[in-house]
Amino acid sequence: MGFTPSPAMTFAFLALVAFAVAAWIALEPRLVARRRRRLRATPLPPAWREIVLRRVPLVAAMPEELRRQLFAHMQVFLAEKRFAGCDGLAITDEMRVTIAAQACLLLLNRPGEYFARLRQVLVYPGPFVVYRERRNAIGLVTDEGRVHAGESWSHGQVVLSWSDVLEGAAVPDDGRNVVIHEFAHQLDQEKGHANGAPDLADFHRYPRWSSVMAQAWGELHERLRNAAPGVLDPYAATDPAEFFAVCSEAFFEQPRQLAGEHPALYGELRDFYRVDPLRW
Repeated sequence: MGFTPSPAMTFAFLALVAFAVAAWIALEPRLVARRRRRLRATPLPPAWREIVLRRVPLVAAMPEELRRQLFAHMQVFLAEKRFAGCDGLAITDEMRVTIAAQACLLLLNRPGEYFARLRQVLVYPGPFVVYRERRNAIGLVTDEGRVHAGESWSHGQVVLSWSDVLEGAAVPDDGRNVVIHEFAHQLDQEKGHANGAPDLADFHRYPRWSSVMAQAWGELHERLRNAAPGVLDPYAATDPAEFFAVCSEAFFEQPRQLAGEHPALYGELRDFYRVDPLRW
């Protein structure tokens, strides 16, 4: 004859399970914070430092305090994010470290969750084709392929072309950096969707952010109508999310030009990212 628990025993067991789950939920953030403190306190391996300084010259120009902070953030990023190669690409430490160094530029001086929604970084050897359904004027749906150097997905993935990662890192002052671009999208997507307005921490900052961004957006479109040169890549005119990502590239790689052409925009990005590349 099998054992049949009494209602009281069943209730006690369920209560114990609920208590354990609640205790874990309460304890997990502290365990994560403690693990991250330990990782940040661990020096970056010398071989990884060499990779950063060789592959990402922008880091060599940073103040020493920020560089130390960057290395600390990289330890957490590399411990928590999974990397996977695509099209037969074998992931190496050089790839992981080069990407992490550029992604963590966006975390300096900012409290955050290390791109909380991001689970993994997918890396292709070079530009890759993304197929999406397109519906034409008469309702016919077709698969349309477009070549990309990077993509940021709101469900936990960033996709990068390794050749474009190397090119973007090697030239630190051309305003084109696919890692900064895609990880700016990740910050923008932390609230669930990208619309050019990332989490500003203070609700009262949004009116000014919107006003400044709208003014710079209008100036960009006016420049493009007149075929005039400017610091922002024309791709910024695609939509507000791309505008924010392109502006982030210019902020870190061409701060003087951006501050000269769009001083209010530069100021908003400086306050958001909590660093001032003009001083590097």
